[in-house]
Amino acid sequence: MSTTQSERLRGLLEPLVTSQGLDLEEIEVDSVGRKRVLRVVVDSDTGADLDQIADVSRVLSAKLDETDAMGEGEYTLEVGTPGAERPLTEHRHYVRATERLVKFQLTEGGELVARILKVDDEGVDTEVPGVKGRKATARRLAFDDIVRARVQVEFSRKDNKKEEEA
Repeated sequence: MSTTQSERLRGLLEPLVTSQGLDLEEIEVDSVGRKRVLRVVVDSDTGADLDQIADVSRVLSAKLDETDAMGEGEYTLEVGTPGAERPLTEHRHYVRATERLVKFQLTEGGELVARILKVDDEGVDTEVPGVKGRKATARRLAFDDIVRARVQVEFSRKDNKKEEEA
C-alpha cells in the first residue's frame, strides 16, 4: 500500500473512529489472491467491546462505500482490536498496559520482562519479578532506553483484587 493511500485512508477514517470514542491504531491493506482486505485496528483506554466494533465497522463501511478511497475492486473490511500481545508504540499504549507484564528490548542491549506500574511523559516505572524466591525489584526505564516493548500473555497471574479481599 502506498504511503499516499495509507495517509488518505487514515485521514478519512480516523475522525469517524474518534467520533465513536475509539482510537485508530492501525490501517493495513493486504492482497489475498484477487481480493483485498482492509484491516482497521481500534482501541480505547477501556478497550473496545463487540458492540463498539460493530458500530464503528458500520460507520467505516458506509463512508468507504460513498468514496473511492479503496478504488474500484472488491475488498473486505475487517475491524478489530490490537490483541493480547500488542506492541507498545505510543505513550497511550504504555498507559493502557499499566499492571501488565511487558517484554522490553533495551537500547543498551538485552531484554527485560517487567510489570508496568506507572507511566509518565519521560518513561515507565516497572517491577521486575523476583526469580528463585527473591523479591521483585523496582526499575525505571526512560522511553529513550526502550527499542521495543510488547505485552506478554499471563496465564497464571493471580488477581490482586481478589487476593486483597480475601
